[in-house]
Parts: sequence; structure tokens; C-alpha cells
Amino acid sequence: MAKSPHTHTAMISPHEPAFSAPAINLDLVRKYSVPGPRYTSYPPATQFVPEANPADIAAALAADNGPGAGPLSLYFHLPFCETRCWFCGCTTVITRRRDAAGEYLDDLAREVALTAEHIDRSRRVAQIHLGGGTPTFFPPDELRRLGALLKSTFALDASTEFSVEIDPRRLTEDHVIALREIGVTRASLGVQDTNPRVQLAIHRIQPHAQNQQAFSWLRAHGFRSINVDLIHGLPLQTPDSFSITLDDVLELEPDRLSVFSYAHVPWIKPAQKIFDDRSQLPSAEEKLSMFALAHAKLTQAGYVDIGLDHFARPDDELALAQRQGTLHRNFQGYSTHAGASLYGFGMSSISSTATTYRQNHKTLPAWRAALDAGQLPVERTLQLSPEDLRRRSIIMRIMCDRGLDFGTLSQEFGFDFAQAYSAPLASLSDLEADGIVERTSRGLTVTPRGTPLLRVVAMRFDAYLGDNTQRFSKTI
Repeated sequence: MAKSPHTHTAMISPHEPAFSAPAINLDLVRKYSVPGPRYTSYPPATQFVPEANPADIAAALAADNGPGAGPLSLYFHLPFCETRCWFCGCTTVITRRRDAAGEYLDDLAREVALTAEHIDRSRRVAQIHLGGGTPTFFPPDELRRLGALLKSTFALDASTEFSVEIDPRRLTEDHVIALREIGVTRASLGVQDTNPRVQLAIHRIQPHAQNQQAFSWLRAHGFRSINVDLIHGLPLQTPDSFSITLDDVLELEPDRLSVFSYAHVPWIKPAQKIFDDRSQLPSAEEKLSMFALAHAKLTQAGYVDIGLDHFARPDDELALAQRQGTLHRNFQGYSTHAGASLYGFGMSSISSTATTYRQNHKTLPAWRAALDAGQLPVERTLQLSPEDLRRRSIIMRIMCDRGLDFGTLSQEFGFDFAQAYSAPLASLSDLEADGIVERTSRGLTVTPRGTPLLRVVAMRFDAYLGDNTQRFSKTI
């Protein structure tokens, strides 16, 4: 692919790394890679309860929209896909019927109107994300209609960060033009793997030329940030084949990369059972090798290890937030928008306010039935206790700051942190012995060799885990 005029110049030659990122210690990963939450929330979504009293929901919204309310972050779940990718763990609706997009948008408008009755519409919108499914299943004119709905309901301005998830197989230049017209400037492309054999095994045929074309259109029309999603541990992947995928993607010069570990959970996503039958999944050792390979290649190419599976250019907002101690984590992963209330729209979407979580119905019929009844389509909720809030703060700091400042937390909580949490701190002795964390009287630091195991460190402060970790994917 010819270089775009927007080609970045801040990156470092792979032969001259600017960061001394340590090599992954696979022995430690083997020892501590156990199932655990990803901590996009605390308590995790597995703790949500099937209680959705309309009066309680209205009270929570009223509390979130009182004096001094902060900015909003909006998430819209657009669930449609033309075909099912067999690895996928998302909540999707498989259809080729394009009219489904317009019908769904009509229902979204009803949900937005019901929600708008409860919120202060003058609150600035700091962030909007269109997720899926495949948002570009929606024809360009339907995307424009969604943009008009947002602008007529919420307080958007030039500083609003607006992003979209894109399937390059379903993208046209008209989609890109429509997205830019409604204010989208960030895109996240689902690539997963560029090897044709792997693509056939996962039921996702996506020639690399489609990825190149998507990048070309997005850069040409002024998108200022492009993320690429990859997955390691897919059927027929090998370290050698995944190395080629990484090289293919690095040639595109993305601003961010997310290198997810394939979560094999056929008891939750039945489509994945096909992989059990074929016995095509790489071994645990091969999967670990791919993880180490991705970390090495990306850091050598100049990307900053943000945490878990996220990498970004050193001048990217995520990298800057990490250095400045302002990194945040929400249901979309790492974010720069701490303090914003997250309002989710569409089936299965999750909302988060200062002391509550709520999740919409996960099926299209149930979601629509609630709207037909004139109710917010909420299926599950959670009211956080004071202890939940404290532990959420602790886990957020581990996941974002890679450490804890005991003095700061003592001041925040109003009591001696180290004394109150002596039991979970004592449980870190094995991690300390293995060089994953370092402790002093003043705080806790996750070491560079412990960074891949952030989830493991956070789990020591999780009051809900017990023996129920098998509900989660492995930490690596």
C-alpha cells in the first residue's frame, strides 16, 4: 500500500527501540495465568442482579444528574452482523436484512427519548462510541440519522471524542464520509488475523487488501486515530503465522492496537463449540509464545504498553494519560475520560454512574418489549456499597497506575488503608517473592515484569471472587 500523506513520523525504527520494555517472563505467566475478570468494572458484571425497579432506576438517574454533575460518555450498541464469526463473544444479531437497521434506529430513538426525560441535557458529552456487532451494517443515511438524533438530544461540541468500530469487509467510502459528517474521528478496525487459513477456520474471510483500503479511506477523510484489534490463540494460528499478521498490521501504522487473547467459552457462546470438534486451537505454550511475540514486536516498534492487551503510540492520548496518572478504565476498556457517567443505549448495553450499574435486556425482543411498554429497557442492575466503591478505586488504580499510594488512599477513604486492607496486602507475598510487585510502607508498585499480570494483582482485592473464577477467561 502506498504511504498515506497522513503517515506518522513519531514512531521509532524497529531496529532502534526507544523503550526498554522487558521481555515477557513466560514462567511467571504460566504460574499465574488463571481465570479472572477483566475489570472493566468492579464489581464485575457477573454480580449484576436481575432487578430493574423503574422507581430505583429513576432515583439513580436523578442522583447522577444533580448539582455539579460531570460530563457524559455515550455508548450505542449496534448489534447487526451479516455473518457470524465463530470466535466472537459479542452480543450480535445475524441478518442480511438491511431494513433491520432503520427499525432498530427507530427503537434507539425511543430509548434516547425515555432517557432524556431523566437527565440534564446540558451536560457536556465528552465521548461517544458506536459498538457492535458491526456499526457499518447501517447504511450511510441511517448513520446520518443517528448523528442527527445525537445532536438534537445531547450537548456535543468540537471536543467530543467520537469513535466507531468498523468491519473492513462491510466498509465503503460512503460509510466513511457519513461517519465524518456526523463527527466521528476515531475508528477501531476488527482485523483479528491476516492469514487466510486462520480466517477460513474462524469463518471470517478478510483479505488484507480490505484492511489497507479501509486505512486509506479513513486517513484520506481525516480520521485522526485508528485502532486495530487482533486476537491470539485462534484456530490454526502459530507463532510464525501470527508474526506475519503483526508485520502486516505494523505496515499500516495504526495509532493503537488491542491484542486480545481468544476466550474459549463455548458454555456461553455455543458457536465456539465447532473449535472443540476440530481440535484446531493452538496449545497453551503456543498461545503464550504469541503473546510474548506481540509484546516484543510492538514495543520494539515504539508502541507503549498501556496495560493488559492495549498498545499505543507514545504521543497518543492513552499513553499521555498513563504517564500523567489520569488513565481510566470502563466497559469499553482503557479511556482518558475519568469522571464521566457512561450511558449505554441499545440491547445488552451497560451504563455506569457514580454508585450504580445497569444493563439493558440482552435480546432484541425483550429490549423492544420494554420500550413498547414505555419503560427504560433495563434487565439487571447493581447498587454499589461503600466497600464496593473503595475496592473499585483500589482496583482501578492497579489497572491504570500499576500501583497504590497508601497515603492517597488513606486520605480518600478516611482511615488507614494499609491497616484496613492488611489481609489482601499480605496475600501478595507470593507475587512479591516472584518480583511481580514491590511493597514499601508507603505503597505498592507493579513491576515491569508484573505488568502482564495486572489482573492477577487486582484479583487479590476482589471481595467477590471466591471459588467462582471459572466463569471468566484466563488472565493471559
